[in-house]
Amino acid sequence: MTAVPPIYKFVEVAPVTDDALGAAVNEWVAQGWTFDGIRFVMTEASRRPAMAFVSFVRTPDASSDAPPPAPPPAAPGA
Repeated sequence: MTAVPPIYKFVEVAPVTDDALGAAVNEWVAQGWTFDGIRFVMTEASRRPAMAFVSFVRTPDASSDAPPPAPPPAAPGA
């Protein structure tokens, strides 16, 4: 049996507030995703983050008959 790679999801949050971050985390965790982390995007003009990327991960159900998701298309020029 081969190992099934995890699936990652990234959600952009802007503007960055405690309510917006909490809503994003609660929404995706309720859908079965596991919270992985938050990355903040800063600008030189402000000490406040301009946006945040919230990451989630989950392992696909190996017993499912559904095919694995297709990989994203290659970037132009890659």
